[in-house]
Amino acid sequence: MQNVDIRQEKLDMRKDIVSIDNYEYQQWLQHLCDEIDKQRLKAVMQLNTATLQHYWWLGNDIIQKQKEQGWGAKVIGQLSIDLLKRYGNDSGYSARNLGYMKSFATEYPDFPFLQVPLAKLREMPFLQARLAKFTVSADGEFVQVPLAQITWYHHISMLPKVKNLALRAFYMTEAGIQGWSRDIMMMQIQDGYHKKAVALPNNFDTTLPPVKSDLAKAAFKDPYNFGFVDMTKVMKEKDLEDQLAGKVTEFLLELGKGFSYLGRQYPLNIAGEDSKVDLMMYHTRLHCYVAIELKATDFMPEYLSKLNYYISAIDDLIKMPEDNPTIGLLLCRSKNNTKVEYALRGMTQPLGVAEYQTSKMIEELKSELPSIHDLERTVKNLTTSDGKRLVSSDGLQLIVTDSE
Repeated sequence: MQNVDIRQEKLDMRKDIVSIDNYEYQQWLQHLCDEIDKQRLKAVMQLNTATLQHYWWLGNDIIQKQKEQGWGAKVIGQLSIDLLKRYGNDSGYSARNLGYMKSFATEYPDFPFLQVPLAKLREMPFLQARLAKFTVSADGEFVQVPLAQITWYHHISMLPKVKNLALRAFYMTEAGIQGWSRDIMMMQIQDGYHKKAVALPNNFDTTLPPVKSDLAKAAFKDPYNFGFVDMTKVMKEKDLEDQLAGKVTEFLLELGKGFSYLGRQYPLNIAGEDSKVDLMMYHTRLHCYVAIELKATDFMPEYLSKLNYYISAIDDLIKMPEDNPTIGLLLCRSKNNTKVEYALRGMTQPLGVAEYQTSKMIEELKSELPSIHDLERTVKNLTTSDGKRLVSSDGLQLIVTDSE
């Protein structure tokens, strides 16, 4: 009897599942996952803020006590011994870490913010786009950049390597936006990422509301590093698309945090005709679709017209009411920013244009190789020792003819 009841319960459950509206359920599930992610992130950030607050307080107290009592550096060693004895070896109170706490409090007296002079930002235009979302101080002279964007280990690694406060603010913010680990952040610092990461040419200010415009500027960059792409195999756009789709993990890491891959050659049925977007993404932070068009050549103004057309169709055919306006990203081998600026002026949809960089070694090697045209010309002119050509004038057949 009990087995019969269990079977009946399972049948009833299956009936309930069948009756569930799958679309509504998936929407609800997505909403729950988004909310859970937000709350988990909030908990992590609160813990990080509390850790930084504690370490700053302790470092600041060490500074004040040394000033009041005239104690030297040896007091830090003694303090470490006593704190470890009371709280254990894993408590984080080693002499080295206490020294880091003192440095942290010294470098950031305005905790929980790093105050960056606006005058410094004006000297570095690429910083203005990244830091535009932060609060300006009451006197209007500083931008207040939250220190809790990155972890304690990010901070102590950066302090001795980046002395310029404005650059520290940039790397803090970029690491927070892109989700860089400490090692990735340090690699970017070593590679001089700030010299390359300028705001890509765009029309976001005229096509998006102010807040969304700032967020969009922070989500994209120029150039993108496609060092993982084998450019010796790229002759046309499809070759580049094949490699990016085949190495989608590396591609997403380079695009930055928030991008989700939806597919390649994404179909759009426009007035009964089929069109395809090279790569389609969804940005979970901007809450919008991102259509990416790839070009293996230099920028041409007509590329933007086509992308503008696709975005209009996506907004009408695919975008849901809760989604923000779709953004288009055109990736070119190279571009002239003046030409891009002129081309963007007439566009009605949010668009950005960026270059992609590849391995210098491969590019230098390719530049040393002869072109297809040069090879064909050389082959056509090949002759035997007695003056006979080895290839016909059309270059298609391997034959021997008289040189006359």
